[in-house]
Amino acid sequence: MVFFDSSPAFRTFYPMRDVLEYIAYRFVGFFVRLLPWRGVSVFGSALGSLIFYVFHFRKKLTLQNLRHAFPKKSQNEIKTIARASYQNVCISLLEVFWFSRFTPKKVRAIVKSDDLHKMDEVLAEGKGLIMLSGHFGNWELIALSVGLLSGHPLTIIVQEQRNKFVDRFMNSARTMFGNKVVVMDKAPREILRELRDNGVVAMLADQSGPQEGLFVRYFHRPAATHKGPAVFSLRANAPIVMAFLIREGNGRYKIELADVDTSTLTGTDDEKIRELTQRHVALLEHYVARYPDHWLWMHKRWKHVDKAPAEFATEET
Repeated sequence: MVFFDSSPAFRTFYPMRDVLEYIAYRFVGFFVRLLPWRGVSVFGSALGSLIFYVFHFRKKLTLQNLRHAFPKKSQNEIKTIARASYQNVCISLLEVFWFSRFTPKKVRAIVKSDDLHKMDEVLAEGKGLIMLSGHFGNWELIALSVGLLSGHPLTIIVQEQRNKFVDRFMNSARTMFGNKVVVMDKAPREILRELRDNGVVAMLADQSGPQEGLFVRYFHRPAATHKGPAVFSLRANAPIVMAFLIREGNGRYKIELADVDTSTLTGTDDEKIRELTQRHVALLEHYVARYPDHWLWMHKRWKHVDKAPAEFATEET
């Protein structure tokens, strides 16, 4: 069964599954928007615990990833981090529903940073800026808040969602304060154009790359990693800054920015790409090690570890 959307911009048919998913999606959103901002954290935390203890969604993978990453931690410590990671994901997803209630004043009240001046300093060089982050903290809120608070709207590179209704909803939330989104398939040309125009291009850089692609080390194991950020940085001579959103409790956040060194690269282009990729991955690892509950441990980040080149010989694969 299909559903026809007759709006001028979207004259097409959609599977009934997508329609039902979207109805459920909006129902949850309606309930969440009735809560106060801090209440979303309480509800999300409870939901995360429920999924961890009752539904066990990717629980085995999560615990396995954490054991590899932190071999010196006890089993109780690993389980505590895992549960908190589920809570973080649920809080983050529910907070997105609340975005429609945001005003610039509200965002400034809950998100603080002493680092955003770094963007002015980098952009003063006129080479644009590549801003990387990961599935860390609330990765949707950091894009929204950095664009607003810095005064430099972001061009966000996104993966198109399977459900077109959800895709439109998410992109509407992402762009409510001046950011714009570019679908991954159309990204290369847009990225280079934005950097030439001294703009800010933002993307998540912690998803698993293809098994035949570039491998770098992440938490003691080889991880297939997308090389796009490094390629664009080298091609446009653009600096890279990583952005992290730290939960401080009571619904408040702090933004921290960290520069990725792009000035001391040597060797062939492939060697420079590998080294630059390893540098931004190492910086992500540093923050995840500091705030392990903030990261998406249920992601299959090391799913191609057995395809890693022999040079990545490791004790545990």
